[in-house]
Amino acid sequence: MKTLKSPILLFCGIFYFGITSLFVNAQNSWPQRPVKIVVPFAPGGNTDSIARITAERLTQGLGQLFIVENKVGAGGAIAADYVAKSPADGYTLLMAAMPVMAILPIITKTNFDPLKDFVAISNVGSNPFVMGVHKSIPATTIEEFVAYVKKNPGKFNYASGGSGSVSHLSAALFVKRAQIEMAHISYKGGAPAVTDLLGGNVQMYFGNFSELFPHVSGGNIRIIGVSSNSRVAQLPQVATIAESGFPGFKTLTWNGLMAPAETSPAIIARLTEAVVKAVKTESTMAKFIQIGVDPIGNSSKDFSETLRSDIAIWSEAAKAANLKME
Repeated sequence: MKTLKSPILLFCGIFYFGITSLFVNAQNSWPQRPVKIVVPFAPGGNTDSIARITAERLTQGLGQLFIVENKVGAGGAIAADYVAKSPADGYTLLMAAMPVMAILPIITKTNFDPLKDFVAISNVGSNPFVMGVHKSIPATTIEEFVAYVKKNPGKFNYASGGSGSVSHLSAALFVKRAQIEMAHISYKGGAPAVTDLLGGNVQMYFGNFSELFPHVSGGNIRIIGVSSNSRVAQLPQVATIAESGFPGFKTLTWNGLMAPAETSPAIIARLTEAVVKAVKTESTMAKFIQIGVDPIGNSSKDFSETLRSDIAIWSEAAKAANLKME
């Protein structure tokens, strides 16, 4: 038996060091050519801006060019499907957006599975959602708003940027949990929804902080709740919805890098390290904050858990909005 141990141990040692060497070599050799970051929306939008800032920083950090390519259509499904079917070599990445990965597959049939067809790299940044109400509503807090609407059932409307949008599902989920009656008015985007909120044609709208905050000083609307985990620095007096009688309520949108499933763990590890380092630098954080984005830069594991959690949250919201798979 003693004579067998040595060859077995030798083999195990060679195998271990061989695998380790392959991991290190893959990590060190990538990238050797330009890397493409695919954006599911048109240039100039929030996701596109985040992708371009990230690409610039990764180009600097990894010494290879990172190029942004916009593939628009089908609510982001075209871009996601394209990346899911691309070679898993680390040269085609997706700047994933929460609505594309956690909402779209719930309400429509897609050719990709957000959990099976992708591996998370890092969540780059998030955008908090806030509840804005028209000045005609005598409420400065979530509690006051709920009490007032309950006293006037069926008299008020809430706007959204489109059926199945984050603003629609956030409001529908809130209305359900608050047990209040409000009618949904759908618009073709956030801009017309905000316009009608300012004009008093609708009484409530869940929107990006960057959409509503610039209008607060005009006096026609008030922001009375924040749907993220914590209060926003610009409005520290406004409580989160979770701390206003709705524990666990959290809806926000995020953008993060993902790669096709089966991409080498070594490449994912190097990418994650590079993204986290880039996002945590003061200059990058300042750029993100300037466009209303909260920098994150977390681990692949944490990003995966965020995706799974959001799929559960938005599934509940879709049911609350009576949305069915198309």
